[in-house]
Amino acid sequence: MLAVHFGAGNIGRGFIGSLLSQSGYDVVFVDVNDKVVQALQQRGQYEVIIAGETTEAQVVRNVSALHSQHQRHEIIDQIARADLVTTAVGPNVLSLISQTIAEGLQKRITVCSQPIHVIACENMIGGSEHLKKYVWEHLSEQEQTSLKDKCAFLNCAVDRIVPNQSHDDPLTVVVEPFFEWVIETKEVIGDIPHIIGAHFVDDLQPYIERKLFTVNTGHAIVAYLGYRKKYETIHQAMADGDILSNVTNALRESGRVLVHQYGWDEAEHQAYIEKIVQRFVNPSMTDEVTRVARSPIRKLGPNDRLIRPAMKYYECFGEVPTSLAKGIAALLLFDYEGDAEAVQLQKTIKESGVEGALETYAKLPSDHPLAGEIKKQMLYM
Repeated sequence: MLAVHFGAGNIGRGFIGSLLSQSGYDVVFVDVNDKVVQALQQRGQYEVIIAGETTEAQVVRNVSALHSQHQRHEIIDQIARADLVTTAVGPNVLSLISQTIAEGLQKRITVCSQPIHVIACENMIGGSEHLKKYVWEHLSEQEQTSLKDKCAFLNCAVDRIVPNQSHDDPLTVVVEPFFEWVIETKEVIGDIPHIIGAHFVDDLQPYIERKLFTVNTGHAIVAYLGYRKKYETIHQAMADGDILSNVTNALRESGRVLVHQYGWDEAEHQAYIEKIVQRFVNPSMTDEVTRVARSPIRKLGPNDRLIRPAMKYYECFGEVPTSLAKGIAALLLFDYEGDAEAVQLQKTIKESGVEGALETYAKLPSDHPLAGEIKKQMLYM
């Protein structure tokens, strides 16, 4: 079995590529990093260190790599005969890799009759749907028709904390023991892909919202509150009792929405929240506050990790969720000059005010009670 994976970063190597290799795939990484690509080509293996209460080292084998800029034709050839294409490149990069994937599928029409599944493993809702839209833009109607019963884009939810890190070996990556890869089966053609450790479900929405509005919501709030208090790492921020309390309360608010919406058992979801909080305090998973907080404009989106659960809370219960509002307020104060989106956000606030920024990026009307609570929380910081 052959898998082509776009993105040889820490998530790509430490999570997706590792599971695919364990599942029996030959994994071809596609990346722009010269050093990483060359090392994968030379060695054909790398080490993943699982850091929890104990430390375990795993060797990931049967891997290779192609350079996305210099080996385009080879990538297209690999896609033409692959069983699986996966990505871990970040939502903003999906459009950039779509033409290469499209050309691989174009060639596949003439050289391979077996079905292929494409899975975008990104921190976003409907990542594979978005990728399909971009890919389809590069294909003719005839090509789209030819691929309709041969190529499926499967939405998924992925969850594993892989902090920013540096090692003497450019391929070594440290990950937490916990992981979750939930893949929706509605669009599967033929057999469900064989992926050890993945969980296949008929309806992904509850799982992706549980992850987005618990893991991503909590992680973001820790980072933005931690930045306000000048902490450098997530672990340092979580040692602050006030931040820990606010994160826990915010996850209770988002959790109340999820329980209400999907009819889950409240005690079971509370246990899930507690598990997530414990992951944030794992001393082996030290991550930089500024890295977790990056891209605040994207994270302020109306369907993203902060605004959506806060709006849903108000819609469901007629109350403003104060802890979520405080997290959003901290995001709006994120002025890290090393992040282009943070710079742009502060420019918008300076020119249009907080209300203008919320209307522009969160689609939140200035007269909404949530907007008022966010502004109120900003005064306390």
